[in-house]
Amino acid sequence: MISTQAWADAQLLWDFQQMGHEPRPCSVAIGLGSHDLGVADTTADLYLKGMAPVIVFTGATSRTTRERMPRGEAEHYRDRAVELGVPATNIIVESKARNTGENIRFSRALLEARCIPMSSVLLVSKPYEERRAYATARKLWPEVEWVSASSPMSLAEYVDSIHDARLVVDMLVGAQQRLVVYPQRGFMIEQDIPRDVTTAYERLRSEGFTSRLVPESAR
Repeated sequence: MISTQAWADAQLLWDFQQMGHEPRPCSVAIGLGSHDLGVADTTADLYLKGMAPVIVFTGATSRTTRERMPRGEAEHYRDRAVELGVPATNIIVESKARNTGENIRFSRALLEARCIPMSSVLLVSKPYEERRAYATARKLWPEVEWVSASSPMSLAEYVDSIHDARLVVDMLVGAQQRLVVYPQRGFMIEQDIPRDVTTAYERLRSEGFTSRLVPESAR
């Protein structure tokens, strides 16, 4: 069972991860691969609303997607977007990236190789990773403007879609930890973290929501 306090702490982390950006037309949309096909759905929806003329789906496979998406996350995302009405000719697939940094670097390389002019990027991720993805993108590709987006859903709705409440809280704690650890390693920009968010994060860690943490000492 997850306590009332743990749910309240998880909600704080969920809210903090939301960047609060208003979607607007950008040069390109980049959908970050994962286990969550909702990213593909949201990217396709934004494309169909005229928010970007071209989409890059980026992602290989991971231990959580190897069985569900054997051809790679980006390939399955493309198939989903085409089903939803996005022309296949307007989708670029980047199928080698295995982390957020590679998602950004490899997508940039593909776009530049195609001489696609870029001044802004609509960055589509899972809801609880908006801030982490944004911070990584700003660090690795500071020359463009980044607009964050994700599926518009509440924490409770997301838990219902995943069917594993504890896993969602673990993932929230892992995403929050990376906001603290990764800037020190040069992986993302520093961001101010409110004290109540830090307290909630530390309390969840102490209660054992730790399965998605990374080692805190650099290799």
